[in-house]
Amino acid sequence: MDAELRRCFVEGMSRAATFVAVATTDGEAGRFGVTISSLTSVSADGEHPSLLACIHHQSSTASAILKNRAFCANLLHEGQQEIADLFAGRSGLASHTERFDHAPWQPGGLGQPMIRGATAVFECRLATALYWETHHIFIGHVTSVVLSDDPAALLYGQRAYRRAVNFTPG
Repeated sequence: MDAELRRCFVEGMSRAATFVAVATTDGEAGRFGVTISSLTSVSADGEHPSLLACIHHQSSTASAILKNRAFCANLLHEGQQEIADLFAGRSGLASHTERFDHAPWQPGGLGQPMIRGATAVFECRLATALYWETHHIFIGHVTSVVLSDDPAALLYGQRAYRRAVNFTPG
């Protein structure tokens, strides 16, 4: 790969603000979670709504989702930066079990870890997965959604956490 093209791509993508989520899973492969910024809706229509999440192939969470066949996409509240750092591995806690010991969560209907205080939690059955170069692309059928009373989502852009602001052109 052209090093300059990669550098420009990474810099360009850093300028796109996106919301911060934690993908969690529990089951036969164990309980795992990882902070992600690549999460989007696929469709609200069909038999179930669906969403897409991308996770690096070396992540133990990706391997566990493949085996557990279910996951939660926890869209973090703007006050949950510590949880984002915890599941990004920035807390110094080595094991995934320890991470769950330091985050408030409860099992959802499918047994998947739902992070309390998240602005939205989407519990999913894994519908399909595609391995693309360095990442697993997961598409989940959403089986339940939990919404908090406060919709303020944590954002990440320009290599820092951000907050959305109301903007009125004028």
